[in-house]
Amino acid sequence: MKKTTMNLADGRELIYYDLDDGTDRRALDQRPLEPVQSRPELRLDRATGDWVAVAPHRQGRIHHPPSDACPLCPSRGGHHSEIPAADYEVAVFENRFPSLARPTGRCEVMCYTPDHHAGFTDLADNRARLVLDAWTDRTDWLSSLPGIEQVYCFENRGAEIGVTLAHPHGQIYAFPFMPPRTAKMVAVADAHRAATGGNLFEDLLAEARAADSRVVMAGRYWTAFVPFAARWPYEVHVYPHRRVLDLTRLSEAERAEFPGMYVELLRRFDRLFHSQGASVPVPTPYISAWHQAPKTGGQELALHLELFTPRRSAGKLKFLAGAESGMESFVNDLVPEAAAQRLREVAS
Repeated sequence: MKKTTMNLADGRELIYYDLDDGTDRRALDQRPLEPVQSRPELRLDRATGDWVAVAPHRQGRIHHPPSDACPLCPSRGGHHSEIPAADYEVAVFENRFPSLARPTGRCEVMCYTPDHHAGFTDLADNRARLVLDAWTDRTDWLSSLPGIEQVYCFENRGAEIGVTLAHPHGQIYAFPFMPPRTAKMVAVADAHRAATGGNLFEDLLAEARAADSRVVMAGRYWTAFVPFAARWPYEVHVYPHRRVLDLTRLSEAERAEFPGMYVELLRRFDRLFHSQGASVPVPTPYISAWHQAPKTGGQELALHLELFTPRRSAGKLKFLAGAESGMESFVNDLVPEAAAQRLREVAS
């Protein structure tokens, strides 16, 4: 993997990741950009202990531009985008409209294909592996920054999720605090260790593999399964069989197996509703989220990916209404074992 680092016209950092060591990505940003003036503010909700980012500048971010004005496409034919090169494989840059900003955090955008109309499911295994390697590199670099507590790599896909740019991409947040969901998992994992002497995540994986009815797919080094108390209609967790804290700790064998399994899992999500009466194939909206251990207090956690969709059937979405949004008490309309069975049925 070749890594090329440069700066955009406003000073933000841009990093290219390429399979070929001979690739030249030194094109300069031709846009007359002013330096980024955003200063997101972190405020503590004293009633819950949660940190909230206040970022009013995000109201001005680009919202569903036409494809010929996409800021994530390569710069070609007179169109100058966030990516100055005429082509790329994986590109990562600092978000111009961040929820978190230096020196108290960082938000990055990751583009994993130059094709505006493609998606992660269209990536060959070696290109999906390049994305994994880029996630790993960003985790390693961002976690080394002073004040960063946790690195979170994720993808939102689909207008139903709230995506404002159609070009396939993901994001990386470097949090200066432990996010609420991580804090909750840390507390539960620590309590589990105290009560049983075992690791919570190792036990969850063992239970899923033993039950089998919730396993979606399994390889030599990874297993994808629906959790026993899934919150979303279709929710799959992907665990390496060997517990590690973050992406940087994966072995070469684990890295080699993951891309093919992940792409197949995403393709199954896209098949879920196409064969349930949908007249026009529409990619399934989803959130894909890597959970990694924070710097402090997370030694009982385990690296894993959580993939879920708010779509519960063709043409129907699960909305987070009063119970979920107001009280964080989820109600799932689909039995987890039935969701796992459905995801097995739509295998390639």
